[in-house]
Amino acid sequence: MAVVNQLERLENIPKTVIFHDDHMAVEKFSWDLTYKLMKSDYKGERPLVLVCIGTDRSTGDCLGPLVGSKLSEVDQNFYHVYGTLKDPVHGSNLEEKIEEIYNKYDNPLIIALDACLGKLENVGSVCIGMGALKPGAGVNKRLPKVGDIYITGIVNVGGFMEYLVLQNTRLNLVMQLADFIKEGLLGTIAEYKQTKAQVM
Repeated sequence: MAVVNQLERLENIPKTVIFHDDHMAVEKFSWDLTYKLMKSDYKGERPLVLVCIGTDRSTGDCLGPLVGSKLSEVDQNFYHVYGTLKDPVHGSNLEEKIEEIYNKYDNPLIIALDACLGKLENVGSVCIGMGALKPGAGVNKRLPKVGDIYITGIVNVGGFMEYLVLQNTRLNLVMQLADFIKEGLLGTIAEYKQTKAQVM
């Protein structure tokens, strides 16, 4: 579970909040992530690495690995995906995986994806923003920050007994968020390529 490092966020590009049941959710996700990619120094030249953080041992915290698994089943060459149900990226191996990414790819742009807890009225929404995540901060774990762009899915209400809340999060909501994020990420591929072609 993640907390966003506020100091890493670019001040003039606010985070975007999108609810998964919005009838325009996928389009809004694709437009927004494309915008943030265009505002970063990605420009289609740096390796784009998607780090899906979480564990399959907790219902609420399996959002990242679910998205990673779903995206890995799709034939696409836009994202390099780390973190699946079979090979999750979590607190015990996060530093090792980050080191592996930087050893394998030259100057990667990392999109960090994780579940988080939030206010009741925001449960079921996804936040997209510029900057790094601090995975584990929501449950008092000290882990390295990760990401140039972050995506968080709010899976339940935070503030009290976070471990128990994550364990008792409804899988149905997590699956709906995972499907939405996967479709948004795939939509971003087409949107980014179209936008880049128009700019050039």
